[in-house]
Amino acid sequence: MIPELGHMALILAMCLAVMLGTIPLWGAQRGHTPSMALAPSLAMGVLVFSAISFACLATAFLQDDFSVKVVASNSNSLLPPIYKFSAVWGNHEGSLLLWVLILSGWMAAVAVFSAQLPTVVLARVLSVMGLVAVGFLSFSLFTSNPFERLLPGIPADGNDLNPLLQDPGLIIHPPLLYMGYVGFSVAFAFAIAALLGGRLDAAWARWSRPWTNVAWAFLSLGIMLGSWWAYYELGWGGWWFWDPVENASFLPWLAGTALIHSLAVTEKRGLFKSWTVLLAIFAFSLSLLGTFLVRSGVLTSVHAFATDPARGLFILIFLGLVVGGSLTLYALRAPSVGSRISFAWLSRETLLLVNNVVFVVATVSVLFGTLFPLIMDALGQGKYSVGPPYFNAIFVPLMAVLIPFMGIGPLSRWKKDSAARWRAELLVPALAALALGIVLPLFAGGDYNVWVALAIVLAAWIVLGMLRDLYNRVRTAASVGRGFRRLTPSYCGMFLAHLGFAMTVVGVVATTQYTEERDIRMQPGDVQVLAGYTFRFEDMARVRGPNYVADEARFTVLEGEKVIASMAPQKRRYLASGSVMTEAAIDDGLFRDLFIAMGEPVGDGGGWAIRLHYKPMIRWIWLGAIFMGVGGFATVADRRYRRQRVTATSNVPGAGYAA
Repeated sequence: MIPELGHMALILAMCLAVMLGTIPLWGAQRGHTPSMALAPSLAMGVLVFSAISFACLATAFLQDDFSVKVVASNSNSLLPPIYKFSAVWGNHEGSLLLWVLILSGWMAAVAVFSAQLPTVVLARVLSVMGLVAVGFLSFSLFTSNPFERLLPGIPADGNDLNPLLQDPGLIIHPPLLYMGYVGFSVAFAFAIAALLGGRLDAAWARWSRPWTNVAWAFLSLGIMLGSWWAYYELGWGGWWFWDPVENASFLPWLAGTALIHSLAVTEKRGLFKSWTVLLAIFAFSLSLLGTFLVRSGVLTSVHAFATDPARGLFILIFLGLVVGGSLTLYALRAPSVGSRISFAWLSRETLLLVNNVVFVVATVSVLFGTLFPLIMDALGQGKYSVGPPYFNAIFVPLMAVLIPFMGIGPLSRWKKDSAARWRAELLVPALAALALGIVLPLFAGGDYNVWVALAIVLAAWIVLGMLRDLYNRVRTAASVGRGFRRLTPSYCGMFLAHLGFAMTVVGVVATTQYTEERDIRMQPGDVQVLAGYTFRFEDMARVRGPNYVADEARFTVLEGEKVIASMAPQKRRYLASGSVMTEAAIDDGLFRDLFIAMGEPVGDGGGWAIRLHYKPMIRWIWLGAIFMGVGGFATVADRRYRRQRVTATSNVPGAGYAA
């Protein structure tokens, strides 16, 4: 009965989404205030019934209702309850329902926290989001019904959740990623609403900016968790592989990064309005493209949903409608909203324009590398592979070009600046960054690494430039404490995000250049030395988990004569599916990780294939991403986003508004 209740709730959510996508939009066009006023209530209704539907599916998983096809295929009675719950979105149908739930949550949040917007604007924004919800609810109901029954022939037990997904990181990773993916639908909806109203002004950018920053922050944290999961769960010791499905989440992040900087210019100076709208369309379209790549079956990946092509065709048609319709509207309306505001070549506007160009070029380059094999295969030109060498050759130089501008940006002035002032402000930070780049690699030991030195110079340039700007802002106050108190949350968020980017740069380069690894055969009693650490293989043990049995290798790690860690990697065999998985052991620290993973038994003498890794500063990659995410969230606390004062609030179509 519970699955049928969930299915009915999903149908009702679909009906309300259709009403949300049509009635308020009609009201905005006709100037019919009662129709527009329905939008917030309809958005809340979609959330309520989507939540009921999701709760019903979660109940089916937790109660081991194997009469439901998706439960029987992706759960098992031996599965721990927390993984039974996360199994709700560990499959195509359930993950799509989670997508719908999060989308409805974003709609309800806009309805509640943007209540001060002009009624006509709010109606258009929620209607656009309602139409997006119609597309995904249709996808769920007509091609991916999560409540489909297995009748007759209900199995006694389920097939189990993919062992790769039985992990704490994968409990949190998909919801965070979806919050970012779906969050860009808010920026998209504001952009389309502005085009429909024919008004692309600073008010539109101010309303859209906090939602975009939050979506970007969620996506940053989601990608970070995915990278962390790949590092410790796959047993390969890597944190990024340029996998097509990894790229599917990275592409909207790159476009979103350009978007949040472009919105800042539009809000502050009224510039780049048409370009900002195009970036909003681009970012959400790439989110939809990622959905197509993951669910169409055209990709094979450790975390893709291999499904039938009919589902991929549905998403492809939906993607075509969204992109085609929005670009058509853009072509009709954008030429009439060009900016007449000028700025000098040496100005903050120019630096942010460079930022946009670099990120867009990076996005297009990654997109081309991801889609090229698929396009060539579809054209019958054979199988092609585009791997890390291509992406590194394109992406790394682009980031190296961007970083010098990031050091100048916070100190630069709007509209017009001068090279003389830049030189006066940044000469000392530049010399200090150069000195740090020369000196710090000397403490790493071994041969001097010029790439690490360059990374330190660039990262220090970013940080010292921001510190110089912070000093300038604080010193003008009556006291240091008052100077810090008057810093806006937007500025603090920018500071944290740029600091996080610098940390990630150092972590990536240091890990890439200084990593040491060894693949060897070891048996109990053997000793290996790597990067000054001694790994002693003590013994083997057979252990049992809630739904698996494992061979566990027990190691003692010494630094000199001192024992610093006991590590126990495992080779697990899951009882329900018979899948064999590697569980790496990691001794982590701020400046280095020690990593041990087991391979297969080797020979007849009790030997095992063992992988040892020394990973310096790898935690800085994820710590930097956390700083970026926190920085994105911090901007929302800015008071100007809560002080949305409406003027010229006529609700008739095309009425002016400002904030």
